[in-house]
Amino acid sequence: MASKTATKDIITLRGSTAIVSEFFGYAANSILYNRGVYPEESFGRVKKYGLPLLLSQDEGVKTFIANLNTQLSEWLEAGKLQRIVLVIMSKATNEVLERWNFSIETDGEVVEKGVSREKSDKEIMREIQAIMRQIASSITYLPCLDEPCIFDVLANTDMDVAVPFTWTESDPKLIANPQMVKLHSFDTKIHKVDTLVSYKNDEWDEQ
Repeated sequence: MASKTATKDIITLRGSTAIVSEFFGYAANSILYNRGVYPEESFGRVKKYGLPLLLSQDEGVKTFIANLNTQLSEWLEAGKLQRIVLVIMSKATNEVLERWNFSIETDGEVVEKGVSREKSDKEIMREIQAIMRQIASSITYLPCLDEPCIFDVLANTDMDVAVPFTWTESDPKLIANPQMVKLHSFDTKIHKVDTLVSYKNDEWDEQ
């Protein structure tokens, strides 16, 4: 009788970097769409990770995310990126309303010695699918954003990383007494990404 085993794919540092940076681009677009930061009609539908997803057609957003992914790839491949945070703020007051936090753990041995790891591409895709589904359903567990909003992206890197000229030092844009929802994580065996969204707790303000 033939036995079946789950096939493993070779994951290199460069390949893992591409997976994580691409994920963040799609996740950012999904957050901007599902949280209503940009109008629905400014997004176009695509298929990715076996799911229908939406990508912004706004040239400014497309350029911002493309440039961001280039920089993230450089930091990821060097093993220097610890966290990416997409922050949604009130356009009128700059008050922080939501923080989408993506924490990244990197396998130091892969960065230092250039070794590879093994994991099924399909398994990684299933893990990413679960996160994208949670982002798409965020309207069910996050408060409605009933005012015009803007977004920004923060990056936490190792201390020895020079700040690129297109970036500036920033405060962490924290939310006082936030509510938090932990989402699924995914792991390429080289980069592990944990996702958490925190948001302004209006009930606290009313007490």
